[in-house]
Amino acid sequence: MRIIHFSDTHLGFSDLDVVNSDGVNMREADFYKAFSDIIDAILKEKPDFVIHSGDLFHRASPTNRAITFALSQIARLDSAKIPLILIAGNHEAPKSRALAPILKIFDSFKNVYVAYNQNAEIFEFKDINFYALPHINSEETIIKELERIENSIDLDKKRVLIMHATVGAHYLMHEFGEWVYPKDKEYLFGMFDYVALGHWHGFSGLKKFNNVYYAGSSERTSSNDIRSNKGYVTLKIDNKLSVKHKAINLRKFLQFKIDATKLDSQLKELDLSEIDGAIVEVTLTNLDINLSIEIDNSYIKSHFEGASFVKIKREIIQSSSGTIENVEALTLQDYFLEHIDSQIEDEEQKNRVINKAKELFSIVNSEGESG
Repeated sequence: MRIIHFSDTHLGFSDLDVVNSDGVNMREADFYKAFSDIIDAILKEKPDFVIHSGDLFHRASPTNRAITFALSQIARLDSAKIPLILIAGNHEAPKSRALAPILKIFDSFKNVYVAYNQNAEIFEFKDINFYALPHINSEETIIKELERIENSIDLDKKRVLIMHATVGAHYLMHEFGEWVYPKDKEYLFGMFDYVALGHWHGFSGLKKFNNVYYAGSSERTSSNDIRSNKGYVTLKIDNKLSVKHKAINLRKFLQFKIDATKLDSQLKELDLSEIDGAIVEVTLTNLDINLSIEIDNSYIKSHFEGASFVKIKREIIQSSSGTIENVEALTLQDYFLEHIDSQIEDEEQKNRVINKAKELFSIVNSEGESG
């Protein structure tokens, strides 16, 4: 029996103030491409089942574009009659009962089995059962649902447990609504042939168990995530479990550290063989305040022709204390806009506030030039 497991696709995620030729945020489009690449692979490999272990969407109320894209891609699996078992993660799960679960849009698909309510679902097939535990807001309810799963296990069939959770301190994401699986319930893992986990963004098998795996995310949601193991998991459940991770191609993310006192020479020595279309992060080190003022962002960016985006960070040495403070070389306007971007989740509201801020800054800047 062959299964493909993927997770944390975060459709609708956007980042960086860059749009592509279609007017779509570049990073948002990257997430769509990663998703469609995995669907392409599934249709080529033709597994018996597909699992998505949560955070299909980045938000509980995704944009129309994210919704229509997801519907069109899931329809490809549905048409191919490949069963998909899908659960809600903490990102797309409604925070109140007043909101309808977004995953409800898949209810009409014949070959899509979705767990999004505040309870576990058991999807039964001829030779295998899937025990799907979506993100649940109540800790008390989660424990009751785990007990219900334990009491419903059919030992005459293959068994897969699907969850979106943190199992062990190493896999903490420090996110709002994150659920930590109770240690005293870990014995349940031994009752399943495979445990499909979502939430952690790197492919990883839990050392204590030979059948518990995070599929990882399909793309990077942070510049701190430099892992290249983004893709999906293929597994065979026969007499012995076989698990293999398959990576997909992503936009290159390149990081460079440059000693500001040797700026020109080190810029010339950089390996830029993979620069085309890449996201670049440059960290300037060994800076004091005066040297930092002298170095212009545009001068540094001019050395990375072909990159899709260049982000510059500066490590300023504080002479009085000897400590280093990580700061980004931003104008007041840039700093303010980045703050808005990080604080407002709703895309329409965010764009409205950003556009208003840009308008106000343009007035201030024009008055400053005329003065």
